[in-house]
Amino acid sequence: MEKKEHIIQSEQVNERIDKIVSMINSDWSRTQVQAWIKDGHVTVNGQTVKTKYKGVLNDLVTIEVPEAIELDVEAEEMDLDIYYEDSDVIVVNKPKGMVVHPAPGHVTGTLVNGLMAHCKDLSGINGVMRPGIVHRIDKDTSGLLMVAKNDAAHESLVNQLVAKTVTRKYKALVHGSIPHDYGTVEAPIGRDTKDRQSMTVIDKGKHAVTHFHVLERMDGYTFIECQLETGRTHQIRVHMKYIGYPLVGDPKYGPRKTLDIGGQALHAGILGFKHPRTGEYLEFEAPLPKDYENILDTLRNNR
Repeated sequence: MEKKEHIIQSEQVNERIDKIVSMINSDWSRTQVQAWIKDGHVTVNGQTVKTKYKGVLNDLVTIEVPEAIELDVEAEEMDLDIYYEDSDVIVVNKPKGMVVHPAPGHVTGTLVNGLMAHCKDLSGINGVMRPGIVHRIDKDTSGLLMVAKNDAAHESLVNQLVAKTVTRKYKALVHGSIPHDYGTVEAPIGRDTKDRQSMTVIDKGKHAVTHFHVLERMDGYTFIECQLETGRTHQIRVHMKYIGYPLVGDPKYGPRKTLDIGGQALHAGILGFKHPRTGEYLEFEAPLPKDYENILDTLRNNR
C-alpha cells in the first residue's frame, strides 16, 4: 500500500478534507477519496476524520492509497427488454432481481454485463464498472432505465437529472390505507448511523422530495404512483416508511409480516427525458410485471 503525506497550506485552510486530498493527485476522484476517508485510509495528524473535516494550517495529512483491484467485467449475452435505442441512448426495462452494475464480489449477471454484449459503444464517464449508467434502480425494483452510449449523451442526461427535468414515475404497493388522495414527502435522507447499509430520514441528510397520489385502495393496502423530484438512494422506500406506509415486500424498510413477493413492490413504470442530441422530449411506459399484477388481482378479489 502506497503512503503519501501532505502539509495543509494557507490556501487550503477551511477546505473540506475530501476536496484537499482529491486535489493532491488529479487521478484521484473526490468520490474515491471519500471512500478512502470512510475506510480510514486518510488521517490528519495521525487521527481518522470525517469527510466534512476542514483543514487547519500545517495539518499533516497521511493518505494510504489502497492497491488497485483488477476487476474484469465481461460481456454476457442476455435477453434484454429494450424499449428504445439509437446512437446516443438506450432505454431498457430491467427485471426484478437484476443488479444494475457490477461491484466487487458481484461482477456477473448485471445489466451492465448484458449491455456490454448488446452494444460496444457505452459512455465511459463512470468507468469500467458502470459504463453508460446514468442512474440506478434497486436490484428488486423493476422498470425503466436510461443508458448513455457516449460521454456527451451521458453529460446531458445527468444535467437533466440535476435540473429535475427528467420524469420518473413509480408504481408502489404500500401497507395501510392512505386517507388522502395526494401527498408530498419532503424529508432529508442520509446514511443510517446505526446501520450503514440502510438509509433514513435524518436532519443532516440530503434534500429529498417524493410526490404521490393514490390509484386504488384495497383492504389494508394502498396502490400509489410516486413521482421523484430528487433521486436519493432508496428514496421512495425510505419516505413511505417515514410517513407510516412502508412498501409491501420490502425486506429492509418494511414490516416483518408482509406479502412474500421476493422484494419490494416497486416498479419504475414511466421515464421521460429530452433526447441529448435532438432535444426532443421522449417518454416511455412499461407495464407492471405479471407477478405484481397477480398480487393486485389477489388483493382485489379479497375485498
